[in-house]
Amino acid sequence: MNARDARSAALSRPLVGAPVVAVTGMAFEAKIARGRGVDAVFAARSDWLERALSDAVARGCAGIISFGTAGGLAPDLEPGTLIVAESVSGPFGTLPTDAAWSARIVEAFGGSPLARITRCGPMAAVAAPVTSESDKRSLHSSTGALAVDMESHIAGAIATARGLPFAVCRAVVDPAWRTLPPAATAGLRDDGTTAIGPILRELARQPSQLGALLRLAGDARAARATLVHARHAMEKARALSFD
Repeated sequence: MNARDARSAALSRPLVGAPVVAVTGMAFEAKIARGRGVDAVFAARSDWLERALSDAVARGCAGIISFGTAGGLAPDLEPGTLIVAESVSGPFGTLPTDAAWSARIVEAFGGSPLARITRCGPMAAVAAPVTSESDKRSLHSSTGALAVDMESHIAGAIATARGLPFAVCRAVVDPAWRTLPPAATAGLRDDGTTAIGPILRELARQPSQLGALLRLAGDARAARATLVHARHAMEKARALSFD
C-alpha cells in the first residue's frame, strides 16, 4: 500500500468517539436528528447534500444514518409508520444497510409504542419527488420498497465508498394511496428550508388544494412525532453510538 492509499484507508475507517452523521432533506428533520454524538446535514438539492455530507465525513464520522420522513409505497402503511431499511434501491443500484446497526436501532424501540409501528424492509430512493398515487404504486411494484425518499441513496453511496456503517430510519408522511397537491412541494427551497410565499400563491391559483394540504399537515404531525420519539429512544439505548 502506498502512502496515498494508506491515508485514504485511514480516512475511511469509523472513528471511535466521532459523531454519527444524520442525512436529511429538510431543516426540521436535521433539528430533530442533531444532538449528543450526532451531527446532521440537510439540503433538498442533491449536489448540495452530497457536498455537505462529504465535508462532515472529512471532519470525522463513525457512521451515516439517513433520517427523516418518507413517502409511503406499501399500501398498508399509515402516516407515522417507522421504517428501518434493510437496503436502499435507487440511482446507484441496491445498497445494503449495516445489519448489526439496524438491529440495534430496532432493539432501541422494543418495549415502547414505537415497536408496534416499526417495519423493516427495502427502501427506494429517487432524484425527484414521487407525488402521485399511480407513481407510488408503480415504484412499489418494481422495487418492493416500503417507502421512498430523496436522500438515502446519497447517504448509502458515500458510506459505502468510505467503508462506514450505513443505516436508514424514516417515518412515513404521505401514504401510498394519497396524491400530493402541487402546493405541498411548492415552497421547498434548495437548501431544505421552506418558503410560505410559493405555497400561498399555489393555493391562490387553485384553492381546491387546501383540503389535501390540510390532510398532509395532519400526516406530517404524525410523522414528526414518530421521529422525535425514535430519536429519543435511540439516544437512550445508545443506538447512535459506536464507542
